[in-house]
Amino acid sequence: MITKRIFVGVAVLAAAAITLTACAGNSSTPAGASSISHAKALVATSAAAFGGQAGLVTAANAEGALNVITLPPTWANYGKIIDGFKKKYPKIKINSANPNGSSADEVAAAKSQKGQSTAPDVFDIGTAVMDQNLDLFAPYKVANWADIPADFKDSKGLWYYDYTGLMSIGYDSSKITTPPASITDLLGPDYKGKVAIKGNPTQANEAASAVYLAALQSGGSADDIQPGIDFFAKLKKAGNFLSVLPTQATVNSGETPVVLQWSYNNLAWGAAGGSTGNANWKTVILPGTALGSYYNQTINADAPHPAAARLWEEYIYSPEAQNLYLASGAYPATLKAMEDKKTVDATVLQTVGDAPASFVQLSSDQAAKAATLLTAKWATAIK
Repeated sequence: MITKRIFVGVAVLAAAAITLTACAGNSSTPAGASSISHAKALVATSAAAFGGQAGLVTAANAEGALNVITLPPTWANYGKIIDGFKKKYPKIKINSANPNGSSADEVAAAKSQKGQSTAPDVFDIGTAVMDQNLDLFAPYKVANWADIPADFKDSKGLWYYDYTGLMSIGYDSSKITTPPASITDLLGPDYKGKVAIKGNPTQANEAASAVYLAALQSGGSADDIQPGIDFFAKLKKAGNFLSVLPTQATVNSGETPVVLQWSYNNLAWGAAGGSTGNANWKTVILPGTALGSYYNQTINADAPHPAAARLWEEYIYSPEAQNLYLASGAYPATLKAMEDKKTVDATVLQTVGDAPASFVQLSSDQAAKAATLLTAKWATAIK
């Protein structure tokens, strides 16, 4: 299980606000670099279809835009990741839609905007929602495909893990003076009208993961999340559950003093947020079984900017962007390969600590089963 040292290290890193400077990169390409049609770009499964990386850059520059969705700047360092891409490829404008949306919102946007220039090009998506919509994605293998562990990716390239954290409790220490030591603490009178999660668990992976954590902490398992649903029913009955979508603004205003969310997001809402953060915001990883969940990168099969979408994935899996994930306390998918190749930022890794050796993560089948149960029982549990 994860050690206390690891998350003390993450907190130190967040407080220090370590910044990695994105490499400038050269967006120019050699004369004669190949380009391909939009139709062929839509089905390109590697940079080789563009004549190599230079041709991919040429095609992406010609498209001139990239549509991303549900990527808050404070989430896993996406603000700096997007800035790094812009700096490296200044001819490509990034359009960022619905930053506080859910995985379900990503799918809804892809379906409702199909064939339009505003449709998402790429997704950062939770496993349960992804598994229900595999027909929306296009296979693609990045140049360093071998750096992604075999069990972290679809063998055909439909999806691949990008980063993980652990489910945590964030709280305002000016309002909650005794840190929660167990999930059952949240049922007490000190938490009356104070506990929020990141949306509807039937639609948002982060919210569903709060239920999974409650299940693991209440005698359930990855195969049985019913105790987690039961816990939130008790939380609602006690008057402690808030039906408010927490954001940095609601944390700063005191509207949501306690939030269950990924560790890297709670850390980003505290002192690491600088002038926009809440200096009183603290992060707790509960003792006992820890819950993690890798998010997935996928490409829209009907992407309006298919070359730019593929260039984005090449950038996301470069050491540059993977190190930016790490700097936020989110462990990147290629961490082991970067350690072996010595491309990991050693200072950041030393501060954050090694990735957790063991945590529970729901498999695709378990996530699908959990999603079905949540759809059937969540609304009744918190009515």
